This record gives sequence, structure tokens and C-alpha cells, in this order.
Amino acid sequence: MAVTEITHWINGAEDAGSGSRRQEVYNPATGQVTGSLHLADSNDLEKAVQAARKAADAWSEVSMSKRMQVMFKFRELVHAHTQDLAALITAEHGKVLSDAAGEVGRGLEVVEFACALPQTLKGEYSDQFSTGIDVYSFRQPLGVVAGITPFNFPVMVPLWMSPIAIATGNAFILKPSERDPSASLLLAKLYKEAGLPDGVFQVLHGDKETVDGLLTHEQIDGISFVGSTPVAQHIHQTATAHGKRVQALGGAKNHAVVMPDADLDLAADHLSAAAFGSAGERCMAISVAVAVGEAADDLVQKLGQRARDIKVGEGTQPDVEMGPLITPASRERVQRIVTEAEQDGAAVVVDGRDLVVEGKEEGFFVGPTVLDKVKEEMSAYQEEIFGPVLAVVRVDSLEDAIKVINSNPYGNGTAIFTGSGNAARTFKRQVTVGMVGVNVPIPVPAAQHSFGGWKDSLFGDHHIYGPDGVRFYTRGKVITERWPHQNDVVTASMNFPSHD
Repeated sequence: MAVTEITHWINGAEDAGSGSRRQEVYNPATGQVTGSLHLADSNDLEKAVQAARKAADAWSEVSMSKRMQVMFKFRELVHAHTQDLAALITAEHGKVLSDAAGEVGRGLEVVEFACALPQTLKGEYSDQFSTGIDVYSFRQPLGVVAGITPFNFPVMVPLWMSPIAIATGNAFILKPSERDPSASLLLAKLYKEAGLPDGVFQVLHGDKETVDGLLTHEQIDGISFVGSTPVAQHIHQTATAHGKRVQALGGAKNHAVVMPDADLDLAADHLSAAAFGSAGERCMAISVAVAVGEAADDLVQKLGQRARDIKVGEGTQPDVEMGPLITPASRERVQRIVTEAEQDGAAVVVDGRDLVVEGKEEGFFVGPTVLDKVKEEMSAYQEEIFGPVLAVVRVDSLEDAIKVINSNPYGNGTAIFTGSGNAARTFKRQVTVGMVGVNVPIPVPAAQHSFGGWKDSLFGDHHIYGPDGVRFYTRGKVITERWPHQNDVVTASMNFPSHD
């Protein structure tokens, strides 16, 4: 199989860079090397930043109308190339094609939100606030911003960031995951085809060296990040210490509470999809089912049956529902955690540790796994597994379920399945989690709202996309203005000015 050279995108063109380091890119379903990724050095970083700085100065002066023309065209191009983007995602990430296309669709929602920014960016005006004085406010772009994005959504997360950053007048440097980088280059080409000036959107491939360069560069004004909690902490601490605005979204341990009055078939269907879709490699995946009281036995039986029925294989096959994990290390981590849970007393209801897909024996596969009677001290509960493992924790009451969730250090997403409006209201008011679903297992907000968790799932004051995204990528400015007539007498005072 031919190995593709994967380069940067700097100042409107593919750029191999001056760095000599390379990293292999794999197809996780076959285990084969498919790409050789160019990793940036300090010269490449500087070249990208300087191009972005120059582009930002010009782009911020472009009219809102012309910016929106680019965004509308970009929206149409992404939509038209959905299957091309999905194919790249599946080839390097492993998720099934339908899931990859769905990822592109959710990213498009944010592009569409960005197309409506002329309404969102309208300022406020107070006429004649004082005699002859008007006060008004508006927002202006930060300048140059960078997005550091994870492997699990190589299109959606860049589209959570870049459309809003660009539509508000910034230049954007994307540092995608080095595990599945190719889709980011197609996005860059689509931005250019849409009419975006060179340097406004750039792709810089790299590892920790490149990330730290972005965090500390004096000409970068803001950093957006989605990834694990330890890295999010590093991003936030380092970038804020260098005077940058930062939004850093970290890890998750998402719980779904199932009440005895819930429709257990509905709950089992949706929990299985939420736990095993994309092989569990989602920051909003449900990894813990909290079964309340008498719901537990029936729920576990139904979850086990659904896990056994899931078809696992290469994501390009039309009947496959779940693909591989991203790396051999990911597979080994999942296998280790399941083994530790079994040794610590958890019941392995469905065991996916030794799954082998015929014809894809070198792929990085683990099958859907259901663990029952998991305790909070087990690694299967403590760690963010990021794999197709659903742990069932049994509790006696809704109050106990809420205590379990609130004592967890993560607070990204959660859900409750119930037929009781009172239980749902109690849950959504008392749980210390940023995104809550009621009979909805993966409560990712629509683009008109904002995505973000609490506790160790978010570092910084701003959630991502939606209204918070606009606030993050812009700064407010307030104008107090007087235009006196030629003969007006405007008395100056040494006292602090008052409104009259």
C-alpha cells in the first residue's frame, strides 16, 4: 500500500515545512501504515504565526457582509463534500462511515450558526444616556487564535472552533491530532475554495513541541482545546501564564441514571448506542449506567443482549455498527481495565477483550463490553476508559445516584431515564454537570447554545461554540460619545463625571 505524505497548510498552500521529523498514520481497522505526517519545527510555527498575524490584520477589516459570503460558500462546500470527509475520518479514525458523516453534520450546524453572526454580533445602544451623550458597545476580534483538537472528532471539533473564530474576524491556526490529520487539510482546501484569504485558516501538524510553541508565542491571542483533563490543565496553566485567553475542555466520565419507572427498552437501546457508538471514543459517551433499585436486573439483561448483537468490523462495511479503537495502546488500556474490574469483583456480562475480526486480524478491535456491580473504587469507574465499555453501578435511590455523580471529579455530560417529571426536575437541578439529558443519552447542545462541562471537564470561563464561542473569540468595547454644537458650552469638572 502506498504511503501518503501529509503536509501542513500554511498561507494558503500545502507546505512540507522545514522540519525533518515524521510520524506514521495508521488505518486502525487494518493496522497498516497509510500516511507519513510532517511534524512542524520552530521555523514552521513562526512561518504560520506570521502569516496569520498579517492575515488577521486585513481580515478583521473585511466587511461583515463579505465574511458571511465566505461562510455561506464554505457551508455549501462542506455539505457537498460530506462523504469525502467521512471517508477520510473512517480511514484514519476507524468509526463507521455513517457515524463519520454524522460528525460532519454536527459540525455543519456550527458553520450555519456562524453564518448568522451579523445578528449575534449586533451591539447595544443607549441614546441620550446623558444630555448630549450616547453610549454604545460592540465586539472586536482577538486577532490570532489557535485550536488544538482531539483525534475522536477530526472534523466536528475543528468546526466547533474555526467558523466562529473566522466569522468574527480572527485568523485561526489548527493543530489537529497527529493520529487522523488528513481531514483537516480538506477543510483548509474548502475554506480556500470558499474565498477565504490566505493565512486566515492554517493547519500545522505537530506534537507537544508544537503545542507548547503555540501556547507561549507572544503573537497568539487565544487558545481553544479539547482533549484529556491532564493536557487541558497544562494548556490552561501555560497559556494563561503567557497572557492568552483560554478555553480548555477536558475529560469525562458520563453517567446515565435509569429509574425503575423508565422505559427499560428505550433506556437500553439508547445507552448501548451512547456507550458503544464510535467504539466509546467520545467525550460525551455514556460510560456508567447508574441503575436505581429494581431497575438493575432487567436493565443489565437488556444491555447485555444489545451488546452481543452489535456488529463490529471495518467502518467501510455497510452492516458494521462499530469500528476499532484508534491505537494498539488504546486497545491494551481497555483490556487492562476490564481485567482489573473482573479481578476486583465486577461481573463481566459481555466480554469484548479477545474479539478478532475475520480478515482484519491486525486491526485494533475490542468488542462491546458490559460490566455489572462496578464499585466506585475500581479503575473501571475511576479512569476515563475511552473505549466500548459500559459499567453498571447499582444504587438504591435517586438521591444516591446524584451523590455518585456529584462526587465524581468530572462534570461533562449526564442523563436520566425516567417517566417522572419530578425525578427529572430534581435531577437536572441538583446534579453538578454542565450538560444534562432527560431521556436523551448524549445531550450535546444545538449550535445556538454552548458546549461545556463543569469541574475537571472544563478549564477557563467559556464553553465552546454558540454564544460562548462568540464571546471567547471577541472582546467588548464600549463607546461614550458626545458631539456638541459649535455654540454649546460643555463644562468640565474636576469631580468624577456623573450622568445628567
